[in-house]
Amino acid sequence: MAEIIEPRTLRGFRDSLPETESRKLEIQQELTRVFRSFGLVPIDTPAMEYAEILLGKGGGETDKQVYRFLDHGQRHVALRFDLTVPFARFMAAHYHELPLPFKRYHMGKVWRGENTQRGRYREFIQIDFDIVGVDSSSADFEIMTIMAESMVSLKIRAFHVHFSHRQLFNELLENMGLAGVYLPVLQAIDKLKKIGAREVEAQLVEISGKQRAREILGFITTEATNRETLNKLCSALPKGSQAVARLESILQCIEPCELDSVLLLDPSITRGLDYYTGVVFETFLDRVPDIGSVCSGGRYNDLASLYTKEKLPGVGASIGLDRLVSALEDLGVSSSAKTAPDILVVFLDEPLLGVYHKLSKSLRENGLSAEIYPSEKKLKAQLKYAEKRGIPLAIFHGENEKGRNEYNLRDLRTRQNYEALSFEGLLDKASELLK
Repeated sequence: MAEIIEPRTLRGFRDSLPETESRKLEIQQELTRVFRSFGLVPIDTPAMEYAEILLGKGGGETDKQVYRFLDHGQRHVALRFDLTVPFARFMAAHYHELPLPFKRYHMGKVWRGENTQRGRYREFIQIDFDIVGVDSSSADFEIMTIMAESMVSLKIRAFHVHFSHRQLFNELLENMGLAGVYLPVLQAIDKLKKIGAREVEAQLVEISGKQRAREILGFITTEATNRETLNKLCSALPKGSQAVARLESILQCIEPCELDSVLLLDPSITRGLDYYTGVVFETFLDRVPDIGSVCSGGRYNDLASLYTKEKLPGVGASIGLDRLVSALEDLGVSSSAKTAPDILVVFLDEPLLGVYHKLSKSLRENGLSAEIYPSEKKLKAQLKYAEKRGIPLAIFHGENEKGRNEYNLRDLRTRQNYEALSFEGLLDKASELLK
């Protein structure tokens, strides 16, 4: 006899049981509805790309997390670590076939060899939405609006989308004579909500000195309103700042739409990935702040230029589905996803197998989900199966009932029986009980 192989999964990877998978699909279906309402269309890209397509696009730390290897043709290939870099390659290959601006959404698995933590795994589903082919405050604001609408559609009430502009730090650090340490400063500030102000200040002191560190921390502190925060930025930066002008234009969209309480100007938002060039944003849930951002993104005007000479500016955001599921569980947001059918057709007599299949087909045609127990086992075993699946109703239709053209229905939750029903009566009673 062959040796039994232990049924184990790789560290950072996991199986998804029916309840979890149903919840994920429910969320994806709801987000699809939101995306379609904004005119976004779906695309897909390969899970594996040539390594040169992916490497060097997200920063040195990201490159360390990329799964890469030689394939059978001795080609250097890698699994995608996000959906944005493959999308840039996609646009470079297909922009002449697509209307510009192009508005897409994409839901798919990505892989990163990073340390696992709550709500974060090495294989996970990412949900992206982007607008490519235009560099405008309107597109920036629309992505933030989609972020907010997505949270509302999932019954999340207490959340905030924090946004800023990466060029703010270019201009601030140039004024301070620190232009050469732009990336280290950004990477330190990006950790603010994870490690706290004291640790970030310590890192900034090492990079820029004590006085400059305090000035930088003062710059990234939010004020009472978006307008007050923007006024503070204006006073700290030279006149004619393009970053400030873009933020001003976005506020002119936020204010008439009365989204000031949801979309917050927060200069501490920088995003760690190197390809962001303009507005950046992150979404935090007020009641579960420790879970981190559940929807992040920004503007990436130069990413596609690695693959084409065509100018293809873009802006977009990503939702980590596993992290979002964990957050919804913590918030107590219940799922309406069903993993069980409405009705089990009990298998009573072998000669009636065709009748049972016809009955289940008729039930489905009338809007009820149904399955047949697949073999003539003892009634106790069949009902135990229904209980384990969470099936609420069972139909009994044996030779005697068939002769009288009748059906017996049982509510398995209350053990209440309803006997001698016509098919129409069966449909009415089942629908009534399921309500």
